[in-house]
Amino acid sequence: MNIAVVGTGYVGLVTGTCFAETGNNVICVDIDENKVNKMRQGEVPIYEPGLDVLFERNTKQGRLSFTTNLAEAIEDAEIIFLALPTPPGEDGSADLSYILGVADDLSKIITDYKVIVDKSTVPVGTAERVHAKLVANLDEHLFDVVSNPEFLREGVAVDDFLKPDRVVIGTNSEKAQKVMKQLYEPFVRQGNPIIFMDERSAEMTKYAANSYLAARISFMNEIANLCELAGADVDMVRKGMGSDNRIGKRFLFPGVGYGGSCFPKDVQALYKTANEFDYDFKILNSVMNVNTIQKTVLAKKIKNYFDGDVAGKTIALWGLAFKPNTDDIREAPALYIMDELLEAGANIRAFDPEAMEHIRSMYGDRITLVDNQYDALDGADVLAIVTEWSVFRTPDFNKVASALKEKAIFDGRNLYDLSKMEELGVHYESIGRAPVGVKTKINGYHGGANGVS
Repeated sequence: MNIAVVGTGYVGLVTGTCFAETGNNVICVDIDENKVNKMRQGEVPIYEPGLDVLFERNTKQGRLSFTTNLAEAIEDAEIIFLALPTPPGEDGSADLSYILGVADDLSKIITDYKVIVDKSTVPVGTAERVHAKLVANLDEHLFDVVSNPEFLREGVAVDDFLKPDRVVIGTNSEKAQKVMKQLYEPFVRQGNPIIFMDERSAEMTKYAANSYLAARISFMNEIANLCELAGADVDMVRKGMGSDNRIGKRFLFPGVGYGGSCFPKDVQALYKTANEFDYDFKILNSVMNVNTIQKTVLAKKIKNYFDGDVAGKTIALWGLAFKPNTDDIREAPALYIMDELLEAGANIRAFDPEAMEHIRSMYGDRITLVDNQYDALDGADVLAIVTEWSVFRTPDFNKVASALKEKAIFDGRNLYDLSKMEELGVHYESIGRAPVGVKTKINGYHGGANGVS
């Protein structure tokens, strides 16, 4: 099939590349001429494991190409995917100006039947608004608008696209349904469902799914904070909960809050949608509040350790991206942690396998970025672990302990075994587990999330 993908951000580029991988002819459109030229030269603008291999193969074989010309891209396309940004506005609602702007442009250049697909995460009613833009200049027999939300997890997005748990398609058009079924059938050969529904339900499904997962994360972070006060171990609680098949094991890991391009924005947008319908979505409000607080828990633990005064202290920080296997720093907990420590007068030495350039452009010389994780320890008082990259899971602990002035580790992802840390003689604090180490034994110190001592 001939496909046009408008927008080459995270969703658009993965979508276009994966459709090309199954034999379709895909043209990706972007208004950024510099970005398009780099992609034409073989440069992948985002870091996503496995994407570079598919990108190279399909561009070389002529199935994946790039342009800044919208009319050229859609001329032969049967399906046009809108994979455009929907950033939150000041009131939390999704900004649809990019999508509606492109819809208006399409209404002036479409000459034969096209399926227009909302791939971006959009609020309920967006398909109708796109339809209204198109029908202003087009006969409605020349197009159908479909909602097809993405469920891609950064870090494993290629696998998620090629082997989806389900494909959700919102349309009341039999013609569009037939086209979309033909497009997606190669991806569900193992029997995972293509679920057809109306457009509004498809739009709601995306927000509901992400908001529920965010709620699970915030709930476990609340449990973790309570475990610290009550003397329980959240890892044991998590295992006990996860073994119940009604609950399951996923998204039960406590930490320093969720971030990224999806959860914060989608929870906020769904809450805004509820407000528009005069519905008080109390749970979502709590999820957002808990997450905001949780993002600074690690900074508070470090400040408590130094009796509230970190001025002049150097904090080594491992992990800057909001999760491993991505360079995405949008709403990353590391940003909130660094900001609080910097404001209190601390110095930061940081390392991340992929996100360094994004951080450098944001912080400049306010922090020190280093070439590897051990360089971050030079002159550092303590170590904070914020992102659970695999390279941080089994470090040379003796090297870490000997490099740190205070021999203290603050682990926001519960990577290490408590008994191992006690054997090493370091002060070790994690999330939802009792602190261990020399200072704990001597002073009866408890550096909990709530500052209990």
